[in-house]
Amino acid sequence: MLLTSFTKKYIEAGCDEAGRGCLAGPVCAAAVVLPHGYRNDFLTDSKLLLPEKRELLRKEIEKTALAYSVVLIDNQTIDEINILNATFEAMNQAVLKLKQYPELLLIDGNRFLNKTRIPFECVIKGDQKYLSIAAASVLAKTYRDDYMRSIHPDHPIYNWYNNKGYPTIEHRRAIAVHGTTPYHRKSFSMGPPFNLFT
Repeated sequence: MLLTSFTKKYIEAGCDEAGRGCLAGPVCAAAVVLPHGYRNDFLTDSKLLLPEKRELLRKEIEKTALAYSVVLIDNQTIDEINILNATFEAMNQAVLKLKQYPELLLIDGNRFLNKTRIPFECVIKGDQKYLSIAAASVLAKTYRDDYMRSIHPDHPIYNWYNNKGYPTIEHRRAIAVHGTTPYHRKSFSMGPPFNLFT
């Protein structure tokens, strides 16, 4: 059972990202403020959920949250400022877009470059410990997946509908054969060498 909050003293926003390890597309961050005492036995790290469950939880979060926001940072910006800074930028923008101003940020991970002046706590594997971070994880993942599906028809050979821009063997093979697109990150690494014909 995930914890409802870090402390009952403050209005908290959970923050998480999706798409950091991709070869194509944006990085996406979400910030979510849940009501004090909120409970959900099914909400956890989006990577541990089936797609159908993520979609159901997204609707629940959007209906129940006191405030939420989602921000996508495009691949050109990622190449300009690097993926880590782009992730921080997306999180900061998501927090600043919230309609209810939080008093404490719960950040998934071990570091954060804070531009909001709001106190924050970094929580390693926070999306498996706090509901607000898990909720942000679900929104970031589902919104980014929607975006990647929307651009799939532009370049179907890369199969973004299924791989969402992540470095699957299929995606890496398509890049090796056909080159990159305007949606690909120039700063990506394709990882270790692989045999095109296996």
